[in-house]
Amino acid sequence: MQFYSDGYRPGDPDVRPAAPGRENGQGPLPAEVDVLIVGTGPAGVVLAAQLAAFPGITTRVVERRGGPLAKGQADGVACRTVEMFEAFGLADKLVREAYWVNETTFWGPAGTGSGIERTGRVQDVADGLSEYPHVIVNQARMQDYLLEYMRNSPTRLEPDYGLEATDVVVGAEGEYPVTVTLRRTEGPDAGEEVTVRAKYVVGCDGARSAVRKSLGIELRGDARNHAWGVMDVLAVTDFPDIRMKSAIQSASGGSILIIPREGGYLVRLYVDLGDLDPADRDARSRFTADSIIEAARKILDPYTLEVKDIAWWSVYEVGQRVADRFDDVAPQDRGSRSPRVFIAGDACHTHSAKAGQGMNVSMQDGFNLSWKLGAVLQGRSPESLLDTYSAERQEIAQKLIDFDLLWSTAMAAKPKDPANPEAGGMDAAERQAIFTQGGRFTAGFATEYPQNPITGTATYQQLATGFPVGERFHSAPVIRLADAKPLELGHQAQADGRWRLYAFADAAAPADPNSRLAGLCRFLAEDSASPLLRYTPAGSDPDAVFDVRAVYPQGHRDISVADLPPLLLPRKAPYGLIDYEKVFAPNPRAADIFDLRGIDRSAGALVVVRPDQYVAQVLPLDGYQELVDFFAGILLEARA
Repeated sequence: MQFYSDGYRPGDPDVRPAAPGRENGQGPLPAEVDVLIVGTGPAGVVLAAQLAAFPGITTRVVERRGGPLAKGQADGVACRTVEMFEAFGLADKLVREAYWVNETTFWGPAGTGSGIERTGRVQDVADGLSEYPHVIVNQARMQDYLLEYMRNSPTRLEPDYGLEATDVVVGAEGEYPVTVTLRRTEGPDAGEEVTVRAKYVVGCDGARSAVRKSLGIELRGDARNHAWGVMDVLAVTDFPDIRMKSAIQSASGGSILIIPREGGYLVRLYVDLGDLDPADRDARSRFTADSIIEAARKILDPYTLEVKDIAWWSVYEVGQRVADRFDDVAPQDRGSRSPRVFIAGDACHTHSAKAGQGMNVSMQDGFNLSWKLGAVLQGRSPESLLDTYSAERQEIAQKLIDFDLLWSTAMAAKPKDPANPEAGGMDAAERQAIFTQGGRFTAGFATEYPQNPITGTATYQQLATGFPVGERFHSAPVIRLADAKPLELGHQAQADGRWRLYAFADAAAPADPNSRLAGLCRFLAEDSASPLLRYTPAGSDPDAVFDVRAVYPQGHRDISVADLPPLLLPRKAPYGLIDYEKVFAPNPRAADIFDLRGIDRSAGALVVVRPDQYVAQVLPLDGYQELVDFFAGILLEARA
């Protein structure tokens, strides 16, 4: 991490200097805000954490509970989510505390005719998908990390607890066109109403979202009328795979999904409780913790289960629903105005818990929207940028719904009867195949954004085949030129709203002024058409909008810092200190990044990456006009 560019200061560098006026905290809830986030669920805290970094944006978060979440329902953390946490500087803390899902085992009816036996065992995440593992951490802890990040941000952002939204109205006039009615839920003023006006509102307030209902948006889909019990327990058992993620199918048809938890002792059980009578509205409420445990014991037979303590339990019905849009603009109005109110997370997509995707997809909702709001509110991008949120994330939510239906159906399927194969059902091998085929999805890498205003075409994809346009920027090992430090290239990108330009140098000598990389650097630094010059505000650091980094194909000992173009050694305010952390080379003790990511060693490549870490475009190093054209509709000319 970098600090001291604005002067030496003692203390924890993770606690950034407070913005003017925030030295004593954020103060009481104002009557007008730029962004009001309703709810501190996974989507809400990621959104708030990103916006907390922008002192010029007044962001507030309201939460109906009286304090932070204590016991979270979600726990599965996909590799992609860990990558996102790295952008906040939180990945190391996360993986240290977490349970790592290294392998998954599968169990089915024993061939002897009674009990269960292991039928398969697979690596949980395929090699090469990510440098990070699939991990398990309580949702409450995940949110604690982000809440701490918010408190340490320049804005000192903290949620305003004890406030729930009851109504949201979008007006047509004024700088703050959205009026939100809030009601106090606790304390001597419980029941009192408070009104806040906002430029933008984001409803992250769960499946029963008041924000969504205010907009007249419905969740569409079906309930499956099938109940599952879920509980986090401390237990003693002779089941040998209790510390493995395990999918168990019993001869009786009942199933369990075992998810070991962090800490070495806690384990989560998803227990199949069978079909429900759709006419019996109280059926789910009649299940108890004891009945869930008894069902688990029958499925695990002949193994024993003795529950010593229950940290949390619940019963839910399987169902998949998704909203028909994720903002306040009706289909007939799309294009005539830009959205002012958005919904994210469970407010716009609900599903079963067993695929482990709800929290992850919700957090990616927040990550997708936050940088866009930041860019618009800072005057860097037109309001039309916000139209891409619903367009991009609704499609991803539908993919989640489709996968969840497939996996939840597989988990609830009865075993095949060898004596009556026509009766249907699913054997353990088929279930294992579905899990394996869905590995890319469960790791968080099924997101592929189509061509749109912020994602280009694959015209030059052959220059960097390992960075597919529309997919997340896949990190790779490098070594930093200035200090020979081995690093992951993707980990150098922070959650700061900046675009990334990764310039992979051509084969010319590093000091050659006629190389394609040198030409690109001159264009970016000197040409009046350069996006850096057009869109970077006067007086800002040269990398305030675009973070330009270069990777040379030569060994790091064969390149001198003195050979680098000035653009790659930017000077930072207020002292004009030189940033030496922009240039890299292949790590000689790891796979060569040019080979690993299919980079054309002769011509090089320019990889344009969005602030949310997705590849927006691959261009030739001398594709100046294509670069200019790409950003022409995304960014606004910098104000003088």
